Amino acid sequence: MKKLALFCALIASLHATRISEVANVVGVRDNQIIGYSLVVGLKKTGDGTTSKFTLQSIANMLKAMNIDMNPVDIKSKNVAAVVVTAKFAPFARQGDAFDVTVSSIGDAKSLEGGTLLMTPLKGVDGKIYALAQGAVSIGGKNEKGAGAESHPTAGMVYGGGLVEREIPHDLAHQESVTLSLKTSNFANAMAIQNSINSRYDSNTSSAIDSRTIILKRPKNKSMVEFIADVESLAVEYAQEQKIIINERTGTIVAGVDIEIKPVVITQGEITVKILSQEAVSKPNGGVTMDKSLVIGLNENEVYTQKGTTTVANIARSLQKLGASPKEMISIFQAMKSAGAISCELEVI
Repeated sequence: MKKLALFCALIASLHATRISEVANVVGVRDNQIIGYSLVVGLKKTGDGTTSKFTLQSIANMLKAMNIDMNPVDIKSKNVAAVVVTAKFAPFARQGDAFDVTVSSIGDAKSLEGGTLLMTPLKGVDGKIYALAQGAVSIGGKNEKGAGAESHPTAGMVYGGGLVEREIPHDLAHQESVTLSLKTSNFANAMAIQNSINSRYDSNTSSAIDSRTIILKRPKNKSMVEFIADVESLAVEYAQEQKIIINERTGTIVAGVDIEIKPVVITQGEITVKILSQEAVSKPNGGVTMDKSLVIGLNENEVYTQKGTTTVANIARSLQKLGASPKEMISIFQAMKSAGAISCELEVI
């Protein structure tokens, strides 16, 4: 039976964290760039003759080298058409190197051992921001190993990208910047505002909604120094309660203190009873897990005490009863639908 994993995470409580961990500076982010090219040097694992765009690309490349070739006359299987993608880091400068991802778009069997030809990488505006070229690494072992068999038609060119055009961002001369919280929360926005204002003055930071805080640079600091100082500040950050369920893997991620209200749920042969009584009586044949939780092995039931029942101990009890991951997920979804679980439940 596949084991269900219950991790202690997403605890809904106040805890100190740095502002840099919960908020981003607006405009300081990665940009996506993309290009199309060919990978050559493959050992008969490239695109076949059915990939006409590959043959046309080869013909175009040869024509640029003053070799006139009809695409229908090209029979090589040592070439594969690929899409090249990468993230363009903020403040990247000309000559900076970065990794690129290479993915086959034809019917190539493997890109192992290939070399990516020079590829212009464009942004959403159609301008070329970088060039990429180099040996393709698909990772793992050789063709007989497990690693190479997983995704042989995608790989990396490490350090193969070079910045050619910089994205202008004059941060140093700005008088103000904007912080954006990674998760919207009015209390957290106010906590960040108050933390910054207590460090400087009451006009430095202003939260304008549940996610956005505008910062005004102090006169005695540069913008870079100011942002570095703000990001290092500690703030009492409230993280919302949430239960995340992955139906494909049978994984439940939840906080250890997420309480379940009184409810009776039956799933197949398993019944979960969360009672309102102050103490839980032990049924015949039952096993006490702790003072508030009892498993009735004869009746295949879980008895719990109001006020002490959490997602964590219910999951632990259901595992003791031999419930499958699918059954456990169905039980928690039913509890959410019945209103016994008040926090957000997300299925991925």
